[in-house]
This record gives sequence, structure tokens and C-alpha cells, in this order.
Amino acid sequence: MTDIRMIALDMDGTLLDDKKEITSWTKKQIMKAHQAGVIIVLCTGRPFHHCYTYVQNLQLNSHLITCNGGQIFESDYTTVIAEYLLEAEALADLYRYAHDLKMDTWTISSKEPFYNDIPDNYNDYRWLKFSCSHKDEKILNKIEAKVHSIDGIEVSNRTAVTVEVNPAGVNKAAALELVCEKLGITMKNVMAVGDSLNDVRMIQSAGIGVAMGNAQKAVLEVADEITDTNNQDGVGKAIKKYILSAGV
Repeated sequence: MTDIRMIALDMDGTLLDDKKEITSWTKKQIMKAHQAGVIIVLCTGRPFHHCYTYVQNLQLNSHLITCNGGQIFESDYTTVIAEYLLEAEALADLYRYAHDLKMDTWTISSKEPFYNDIPDNYNDYRWLKFSCSHKDEKILNKIEAKVHSIDGIEVSNRTAVTVEVNPAGVNKAAALELVCEKLGITMKNVMAVGDSLNDVRMIQSAGIGVAMGNAQKAVLEVADEITDTNNQDGVGKAIKKYILSAGV
């Protein structure tokens, strides 16, 4: 069995059930792994303020990866050890294009998110991620093509209704590699669990890559293992099987 010293957990569709909650049983398995000395790192597309309450709930004291790797926090959760920004003009260009397509948008700055709007002084902000949503696949294809036409950015995640954009090269795997380097371990010492396209690279790079039972097809295809769904304690079951039962 691979020597697992860290568990990297995506949040939405993975750690969280459809009610956006962590079940008590899964929390118990996470706490057991944590007490056994395994590092627990939340690795999410969410910005800091949309995931910190879960960090507190789990009583974590490890690094935190937000915005698909766009921001990496030290274990004190106040020190940013890495931050990767979108060019303000590229962000504004994407926003205007999405707005013309009548898409819902949320743009994440280092200070706050903006929904269906950006400030007039957008050049004064540090932009971490751009996201937009629409129910029409043709509209999503148009915004994805627009992203491809702009240098220095890339689609970091896509679902049936959303497209997320980060600076080129920013992803969860790269962020985890930086954290591993700081901790003196490698990605082979990581079990990564996720469900969406922004989890593919970290699942491929991890010593044990686990796809949720509700994961997108591309995630299921690259995973070493498949666990149960997010509504059926998939994370807790993976931890019990591959970490706790392995005697870590």
C-alpha cells in the first residue's frame, strides 16, 4: 500500500453532500485520519470565505487550497504562500462577453466575490477566478471558445452548466505539489478525492487517485479507485478503506 501522508479533498460534489453539508460519519473518519497524523488539505474551486467555516468544522490545521489552486494558504489560514492572478483586462473582457450572452457570472477577487457585476475600478483588484453559468450548452461552448482566444488564461473546470477560468497553468495538482514540497513529501504520499474536471490532474498525480461515484466520466476514467457518491459518505468510505484499514 502506498505510504499516504496527506488526503486532498475537493469540496462540492465530494466532501459535501447535496445539502452542502459534511455528514457526521464522514467527519468522524476524517477526524480519525487526522488524529493518526495524516494531513487533511481541502482543495477546492471555492474562494477562502466560502470554505473556511468547513475548515473550522473539521478542526483542521493544515494548508488550504482555494480557487482551483489560485490561492494557497499556510496552516494559520491568514498567510497566503502563493497567489496566481488573472489580468484585469482579460477578466473584464470575459465578463462583458458573458454578460452579452446573458450568462450568470461570479468573479472572485482576493478580497470579495462579485455576482453578475464587476466594479468600475476593476483594474484596482487582484482577480483570482472567473466563473459563469448557463443551461444552454451552445452558450457554454461560446464562452469556452472565447477563453481559448485570450492568452494567459484557460478553462480550469466545466460542468453541464458552468465554466471556470484561471490563469494558464493554475490547477489543484500544481498547488498540491507546492504544498508537498514545503512539507517534505511527494504526490505519491497523497490520496486525492474528487468528482469534477478540475480534479483530474490531482487525481492523476496522486499516489491514490479516488473518483466519487457521482464523478464526471473523465474523472472516473483516470482514477485508481472509485468510491461511493457524495450523498452516501463516499469520502468517509475511501478514508476508512484506503487509510484507516491500511493501518496508517
